[in-house]
Amino acid sequence: MGLKPIGWRTALIALGACLLWGGNVVALKLGLETFPPFWSGFWRMFVGALTVGVWAWARGRSLLPGRKEWRPLVILSTLFTIQITMLNFGVDFTSPAYGIVLLNAHPIFANFIAHFFVPEDRLSPRRVIGLAVAFAGVCVVFLGRPDSSLAAYPIWGNMLVTLSALLLGIRIVYTQRLVQTIDPIRPVFWQMVLCLPPFLAAAAIWEQPATQAIGGQAVAAILYQGMIIAGLCFLVWTTLLQHHSPGSLSMFGFTSPIFGIVFSSLFFDEALTARLWLGLAAVTAGIVLVTKRKRSPLINPAAPAPRGALQ
Repeated sequence: MGLKPIGWRTALIALGACLLWGGNVVALKLGLETFPPFWSGFWRMFVGALTVGVWAWARGRSLLPGRKEWRPLVILSTLFTIQITMLNFGVDFTSPAYGIVLLNAHPIFANFIAHFFVPEDRLSPRRVIGLAVAFAGVCVVFLGRPDSSLAAYPIWGNMLVTLSALLLGIRIVYTQRLVQTIDPIRPVFWQMVLCLPPFLAAAAIWEQPATQAIGGQAVAAILYQGMIIAGLCFLVWTTLLQHHSPGSLSMFGFTSPIFGIVFSSLFFDEALTARLWLGLAAVTAGIVLVTKRKRSPLINPAAPAPRGALQ
């Protein structure tokens, strides 16, 4: 079956998925008010792995890796564990809107790294300019000072989220090479399953299970990240990719950080400053320059990734 053009129904579904992805960092920040970073990571991945596992079982998809698949899956999960740890601590230290913009800069790093490891994805002068524009936007946001009531340690938080975006970029390139030989459902599932023991061990050693009474908001935040983001959004996007061009669908990803900072303003009453919008505009414009190309290869690390369990 050939790829279909994107109609209005597909566009609405893709926008809906990006709208939900936009709330990921906001939900993480809400959950961190109750669950410390390691416990937050553990519960999110537990729910996410359970959701993806049930879906795979219902569809008759095998989750058992082959003998030669274990090593790359362990490497992937190690990157995933470190990246999510940095993200959780970073979002805990900075404001959600700043975290959203910095995390969504991951295509900058993915594109730069892909230049050295993906022969089909070399940098051109136009794409270098795009990277420079996007990186300037990251610097504008990185050096900003978010609301102190939402960001106890803004510089540390911004740095950790930026490092998380770097690791996410590395992981996207690694995953997109990996799924050329492995059923895509297995990396998504096992990166979550294999990170459960280190998250649980770190949480048990260094954190209390909760910093306050566990209420409906905290539970909803974990379920949102695990079931909606790691489960529903991943499955919806995977289905769309079976029928539509990855390049065309990736353009909807540029709306996620816009939805995200609007959610941050609604849920946390965060001031959306000119610096924040300027940084977001530069990051988005730069990534558009990087992503726009004459051909649409199967592997396109420059584009915003289908998030799901990725973030």
